[in-house]
Amino acid sequence: MGFWDGGSTTISCIWVVCTMGRVGRCHRADVPCPLAVKVETEEPAQNTYSLDTHTGIFTHTLSTASVTVSQSLYSHRYYSNMMVMEILMVRQGTSEEPITVKLVSSFTPQSKDIVFESAPDYKVGRHIQGQTTTAEFPGASCPTVHLIWIPAPLTLTLPAQQSEARWGFILVVANSVESAEASFDEGLNLMATGALRPSHEKAWKELWLQSKVEVVGSDSLCKALIGCMFYLLSAFPSIHDTSRCFGGVSPGGLSNGGDGQDYWGHVFWDQDIWMYPGIALFYPKLARAVLEYRVGTIDGAMENAQKQGYKGLKFPWESAVSGREVCPEDIYGQQEIHINGDVTLAFQHYLYLTEDLSMFTQGKGSEVIYGVADYWVSRITWNLEEKKYHLLGVMPPDEYYYNVNNSVYTNTVAKFSLQFAVELAGLLQHPAPKEWQEVADNIKIPFDEKLQYHPEYDGYIKGYPVKQADTVMLGYPLGLPMSREVRRNDLEAYEPVTDPHGPAMTWGMFAIGWLELEEAEKAQHLLEKCFNNIQGPFQVWSESSDGSGAVNFLTGMGGFLQAVLFGFTGFRVQKDSLVFSPLLPNDISELCVRGVNYLGSQMDWLLRKDEVCIILREQGSRAGNAKPCDLQVVLKASGTKIPLIPGHPVTFPREPGCICKLASTSSCWPF
Repeated sequence: MGFWDGGSTTISCIWVVCTMGRVGRCHRADVPCPLAVKVETEEPAQNTYSLDTHTGIFTHTLSTASVTVSQSLYSHRYYSNMMVMEILMVRQGTSEEPITVKLVSSFTPQSKDIVFESAPDYKVGRHIQGQTTTAEFPGASCPTVHLIWIPAPLTLTLPAQQSEARWGFILVVANSVESAEASFDEGLNLMATGALRPSHEKAWKELWLQSKVEVVGSDSLCKALIGCMFYLLSAFPSIHDTSRCFGGVSPGGLSNGGDGQDYWGHVFWDQDIWMYPGIALFYPKLARAVLEYRVGTIDGAMENAQKQGYKGLKFPWESAVSGREVCPEDIYGQQEIHINGDVTLAFQHYLYLTEDLSMFTQGKGSEVIYGVADYWVSRITWNLEEKKYHLLGVMPPDEYYYNVNNSVYTNTVAKFSLQFAVELAGLLQHPAPKEWQEVADNIKIPFDEKLQYHPEYDGYIKGYPVKQADTVMLGYPLGLPMSREVRRNDLEAYEPVTDPHGPAMTWGMFAIGWLELEEAEKAQHLLEKCFNNIQGPFQVWSESSDGSGAVNFLTGMGGFLQAVLFGFTGFRVQKDSLVFSPLLPNDISELCVRGVNYLGSQMDWLLRKDEVCIILREQGSRAGNAKPCDLQVVLKASGTKIPLIPGHPVTFPREPGCICKLASTSSCWPF
């Protein structure tokens, strides 16, 4: 776990997941932050800045000859609508005189997005309320925002002869006065009982106990992995949050997304394909929150499909709260339809990890899966000459090309989402239209028989430049069956022509491909490219290697994390098993992955060059209605079967295998 020091930062505003503006201008609303305070000392001070990823606390420390002042800021991990600022003054030297510091505030109760007005003070707190100036779409309501906070004074004084003093300030943000006052009361109670920071730290500790990814042999890789997990988790709700107000994860996280900035705060495929898998492997509750966000946008997705003239659901390329398309440029929403398959892949991944059918029944996930299947069936065209179904006029993940036919990635995710719809319908005893299976069986998957590789789309000329990972994702995460020769040919065809300055997540997918082919050093070389996107000192990712693009680029972090979690381990989430095929590069001697959550049980993995050790934890956490199942290790080459007993380590020579239910275990599926 890390504790990083570094240079200056600015905290001037917070962002709430309410959107404003219509298509082309829809963005996250800018909310001014009353805790935007700078501490100044009378004497010259040495300034240091640190971020403790154990606890999610950012601290600015000023050190002078007479006093050390620590200003700590954190968004409370348990109470996610509460921000805290704490100031600690500790006397230095022998002087016993009073010591005063200034608090310089940059806060003004104004926003370009929200019209604020003063409201009656509440207890010791100031209160302002406002409403966004524009709704997300015509006829929608404009979200209301309430801020209640303890105001910071102009100065703070450490009294004479007192060695230290501490002050606390809280800010709560809510969409109703009742909720704001209740949250403020909770904050005051926590302060009065001394539980404000401890409750926050406890929540982070609980979170970290459920996941840890560490390597031995590369400090830079270890630090990068900690950063990826920390920033991704920071963008997700508390595991105790029952409000169901999660607004999805945008490429720039929660702190970015204003008018024209960092993708406007919108939700893309980045959430479902790039960020989700690394979180879902450890946190079923957080994974379910992502799915519930998509379920909450069904009405908007239905409207999108109808506007295009099709049936079912068309999830937006850029999503806000309603699920209506909010992309500023129409072509992406019209053509980058692979988003539908990306969304359903996340649902499928969740079901295979948890067997939690409640997400698909009471949680209405089945409506997503069936609605997407209906969209594909209405969107395809039958080609008489090839006797195959075609998807015409699409944009692949490689956005250098548009209006192409039969994007191999798009057609493959369409095929798999149709197959999953049939599978789910069988589980839920829902009649599946015969067209779902018919289209899945006969949709075209472009393949060049002569060159033995997958062209990116019909008419793609081998060697043409590519923006980002596209066709190479057929192997992972899609899992399209292919020979080792074809997998290698795809990697060799696209790696040299992929834009070296493209999005940060790309090289992780190539790395996973080479690890599948047992070429760990090639994979490591590609992963090292990602370090160009990591900006010191706080391990913040930029979208591009030159530092440009989205800031705190969670998509890149998610791709990098997957390269380790699904590359070095070889984890693949399949219908009846969690497959593994571990392989470490030369400079990594150990990889420890703690808290892998599978079928209601948690496992800790230790991978070394020549052996694997798995410990099933004593108490498995439960996802949905799933009960922990009796599990076993099945080794591929030898066929050896080893039961996993809670608390008992199982060690075996490194080879591929899988985790699955014991043969004698009855079904864990919660019918």
